[in-house]
Amino acid sequence: MARKRSGNKFYFTHETEQAIIEFNSCDDPHRRNRIYNEHIKVAFEKLVESIYHTFKFYYIDMPVEDIKNEAIALLNEKIHKFTSTNGKAYSYFTRITINHFIQKNKDAYTKLKQYEQPEAIDENRNVIGEVVYSDYQESLRDFTDQFVEHYDKNLNRIFNNKKDIVVADSVIELFRIRENIEIFNKKALYILIRERTGLETQNITKVINVIKRDFMTKFQHYQKTGVFQAF
Repeated sequence: MARKRSGNKFYFTHETEQAIIEFNSCDDPHRRNRIYNEHIKVAFEKLVESIYHTFKFYYIDMPVEDIKNEAIALLNEKIHKFTSTNGKAYSYFTRITINHFIQKNKDAYTKLKQYEQPEAIDENRNVIGEVVYSDYQESLRDFTDQFVEHYDKNLNRIFNNKKDIVVADSVIELFRIRENIEIFNKKALYILIRERTGLETQNITKVINVIKRDFMTKFQHYQKTGVFQAF
């Protein structure tokens, strides 16, 4: 199975997903090793590196290479659990990586608070203004779950352009895993969406604006009535 090499910067492709499925179904250790090294290894490495730097998990008190290698080792431990019923491989392994880093970051942050003043900790973070979704009100959490379900069922109805659908699917995926992501900022999310879709910022912004307007309109209605308005 030849890996496609092109100018596309998106490293975790459909071919990567197919390679993972083939890897899991193969009994020959030599062939499994070749599949991993040729088609999976780089994707795992870049996924871990991207998530680590994008969401700035910088509290973890370990050498950066050790942090990355530990996360890659975890993906290798979990790879056998992936099947097509888990959804997209990119989303599946993204969730695993983010959850791992969040726990490591929380543990390190807890230790840091024992020795540092809050002011010093805030200065070290450099992530002021990020939104922690666990603090959202229950009504917003419930509304967002319904909003995600609504878009899942109606993507092709809301958008008729293939690129727009791809972007919207990526945005909704981030909504879906929002409680597994500790830190949000605009730049980080744009980077993740660009890497997942391989599209330019202008394509992404157009779709995000549509989703944002729809979200706000529907949430205002939900706050007034307690009912989610599909259309």
